[in-house]
Amino acid sequence: MKNNIKRIKRISLREEVYQTLKRAIVHLELKPEERLHDQELAEQFGISRTPVREALKRLEDEGLVEAVPGSATRVAPLNREEAEHAFTVTAALHALAVRLSLPFLTDSDFDQLEAHNKTLQQAIQKEDIIEAIESDAAFHDVFLQASKNPEITRALERISSKIYRLEMSQFSSIGSLKSVEQHQNIIDACRQGDRNAAIKLAEENWLSLGDRLAGHQEKE
Repeated sequence: MKNNIKRIKRISLREEVYQTLKRAIVHLELKPEERLHDQELAEQFGISRTPVREALKRLEDEGLVEAVPGSATRVAPLNREEAEHAFTVTAALHALAVRLSLPFLTDSDFDQLEAHNKTLQQAIQKEDIIEAIESDAAFHDVFLQASKNPEITRALERISSKIYRLEMSQFSSIGSLKSVEQHQNIIDACRQGDRNAAIKLAEENWLSLGDRLAGHQEKE
């Protein structure tokens, strides 16, 4: 007897649990230093503990979760020094993406850059933090895709979530239209074919955000 029931792929379940927990951590639904119990999470997901444990291990490898000896696993705390290191690497990688993408940028790419920057501006003005962060990521993703170098994207995946979590926690203090202005300067430099200026502006865009985040944490 035939039916439409198909075997559930275990890898899909693992990935879904991982992505759900990662999003909850980045969006601060799971707070820094909040304890994570695999049994409780498994019950919430309605699944066994194995895919939850695998997801937590993967998140631990990315620095979003940490195992405390003699205690439960917890969401990693926000760390200023770690943020400084992350922004230095992120700025360099995005500058590299801009450098590699310049020969390949099309009119469609420029239209996307303008559109994402406009959405970012609107999100900041209405204080929609998630839309602002996603719009900012979409803006830079245009360069990542045009660079035709997937290794840059892979390298950024390990640290981008830490940065987005910091942005989420401090948006009221660091959310400003400065990034919108910087993005427009990057677009203008690319349109004019000013390679050196575009690369420098891309790097400064990330470093200035890192300075604002680190400076705010230091005040706290």
